[in-house]
Order: sequence, then structure tokens, then C-alpha cells
Amino acid sequence: MNNQGLLQRIFKLQEHGTTARTEVIAGFTTFLTMVYIVFVNPQILGAAGMDTQAVFVTTCLIAAFGSILMGMVANLPVALAPAMGLNAFFAFVVVGAMGYSWQVGMGAIFWGALGLLILTLLRVRYWMIANIPMSLRVGITAGIGLFIAMMGLKNAGIIVPNADTIVTVGNLTSHSVLLGALGFFIIAILASRNIHAAVLVSIVVTTAIGLAIGDVKFSGVFAAPPAVTSVVGQVDIKGAFNIGMAGVIFSFMLVNLFDSSGTLIGVTDKAGLTDEKGTFPRMKQALYVDSISSVTGSLIGTSSVTAYIESSSGVAIGGRTGLMAVITGILFLLVMFLSPLAAMVPSYAAAGALIYVGVLMTASLSRVRWDDLTEAVPAFVTAAMMPFSFSITEGIALGFISYCVMKLGTGRWREISPCVVIVALLFVLKIAFIDAH
Repeated sequence: MNNQGLLQRIFKLQEHGTTARTEVIAGFTTFLTMVYIVFVNPQILGAAGMDTQAVFVTTCLIAAFGSILMGMVANLPVALAPAMGLNAFFAFVVVGAMGYSWQVGMGAIFWGALGLLILTLLRVRYWMIANIPMSLRVGITAGIGLFIAMMGLKNAGIIVPNADTIVTVGNLTSHSVLLGALGFFIIAILASRNIHAAVLVSIVVTTAIGLAIGDVKFSGVFAAPPAVTSVVGQVDIKGAFNIGMAGVIFSFMLVNLFDSSGTLIGVTDKAGLTDEKGTFPRMKQALYVDSISSVTGSLIGTSSVTAYIESSSGVAIGGRTGLMAVITGILFLLVMFLSPLAAMVPSYAAAGALIYVGVLMTASLSRVRWDDLTEAVPAFVTAAMMPFSFSITEGIALGFISYCVMKLGTGRWREISPCVVIVALLFVLKIAFIDAH
């Protein structure tokens, strides 16, 4: 009874029309829908040369830290973890294509997260959210989705490089292709049947098949959490603070700004907490928590942290308070003792999850007004240029610039907000004075 009373005082369960039991079940449900990140994130950051076992631990730690902090400080049913999309941008573009060390790349994530925290403190974040048009916001989300899906297709071997056609279809009879495709369809079918743990089930099934055919070696279930000294304290904050990284830092900041803010609004709306303007209780605290979590995440060696839309699965079964997020965070702490299982997951088992995330993110293109070319062209340019240029930064830059060009060229310059003009000009200066040299 005392425990119930304590939880009531901290989380105001009765005022939100919920119970401790409902919140615990909602926390378990949310955890099951997003625990795939502890298997997928180490694989992606591992491509940048980071120690995957250490990243497994830091992923669990930052998901626990962010989720528990959100629950205790903002009392919202929203869990946090490293962002899909920005982890791929970091590993495959900043480190892989641009040639920076992962230490410098993680430093760029730190500066982007710090910039986001400063924008939140100065309340500029609210102004940017309100003044960047829907077409660009949707284009950014969809473009990252296409970028992630391309990485999933590549990791499964479904697409491979080709000198004549840039890319082509891989060997469709190979283990990785067949199991990667199977994993994707398991997720899509289970998700369409509203089974919350679809991604986790897919990873377990494809890994088990890999084990049966000899692709995977069983190395146990439980173990003490691996050491994290190979990534914690290794971030090169000073090395990332240079003009050549400005576009990358700005991209991390801008994408995280929209991603987290949009998710917070979406989840709280589903929980019935938002008003007609899209604002929700303790919005300021929630934005502080996600900004602080991103800064902390970069310092311990994991990519930008964001609110997870998977939190809506817990909300759907009754989660209404921060107790749900706290339960999710505690479960992430417990997962740290399952590192041998994480080490077993092959790249094709995680590929299906990447392709599925791409499907979810590109679905936002339905919100574009395709009959208005001044809105459709910027959305298309933003979304298409991310995978085609292999850079989220260039997709954002060309999207903002094309928005201004289309509005100016059609005499609708009054529709361009000062925020869009400022961002577009910054990218023009980057292209002219940084990229050109």
C-alpha cells in the first residue's frame, strides 16, 4: 500500500486515469517494441570501427538513463534510445565516406547535441519547429528512411555495388539475402497484425536459423556487462570543432530537433495529453531531457538520443505517466547482462529491421501536397538526395535551397519564413566556401 501511495505521489496515477499495474505492463510492452536497438545499434556503430560489445552496453545505459529521466522529470510515457538514421549517418557517411575517425564523428554528435540543448534553453527550438514547413520536415524524415532502408538492403546483400549501374541486385539465393528478406517480412506481417514485439521476434527467428545452418556460433546467454573503456572517454570533442564539420554538426542538430520533437508530440497526442496547438504538459522539461540525454550519449560513445515512437505501443494499452518510461529504462539496464546474445546477431538479422524502419519513415510522404510543386519539389529533393548523395547533410541542404528557389521563382516569396532563409543561406555559404575547397 505504501509503495502504491509513493507511486501515486510521484507519478499522479489517479489524475491520469491509470494504475501501477497498467503502467508496468505498458513499460514492458514499450521495451519489447524497442529493445531491437540494443542489437542493431552496435552493428551499425561497429561499421565505424567501434567496439560492438562496448556499444551494446552504452546503448543499454543511455536508453535507461534517458527513459528514466523522462519518466521522473517530465512524467511522460515516452522512452528514449539512440536514434535510427543518425547512427547510420555517423557510421556510413561521416566515418565511412568522409573518412573521419569515429572519435571525431562522435565529437560532432556532441556539438550537435549541445547546440540543440542551447536552442532549447534559449527557446529558439520552439520557433524553429513552428517555422520550418511541413514539406521539408516530411522530406527529411522520408529521406532518412530511404537512407536506412538502403543500408538494410546492403547489409543483407540484396543490393550490391556495380560499376556500370551503380548498384544491382545481389545473389538472391544466398543465406544473407534469404534470411534478411525473411526477417523483413516477419516484421511487416506481425506489425500489420498489431504484434508489438515484431522486430524482436524477427531478430530471434533469423538468428536462430543462422545458428541452425552454421552462420552463427552460440556463446551463452548471461554474462557480466563487457568493459566500456574502449569507447567511453575516447570522444574527440576538440577535433570535431572545426569549420569542415559545420554541416555535419548542423545536420545532427537539425534532424534530432525534428525527430524528437515530432515523436514527443505524436506519443503525447495518442495518450490524450496534447491540446489543439500540439503542446503538452511539461513540454519544456521533456525537451530538456531529450537534449541532455543526447549530450550524455555522445560523451559515453553512442549516437544521438531521441524519443521513440515505439512508446505509442505502451500508450495504446494504457500507459499515461512517467512510470511507464521508468519501467522501460529499468528493463534496458537488465538487458546489459545478455551481451552474449547480442554478439550472436548476424548483420542480416538486423537488416530486416532497418528496411522496416525505412517503410515507417517514408510513409510520411503522404502528408506532402503533391499538387503544389512549390511544396512537392523540395520534399522530393530532400528525400531523394539523401540516399542518392549518400549524405543526410546534402539532402537537407539541397531541400532548403530548393524550397527558397521554388517559392521565389513562382512569386510566393512571402511564404518563406526567416528560419528557412537563414538555414538555406548557411548551407549556401557551406557549399561555396567549405565544400568548394
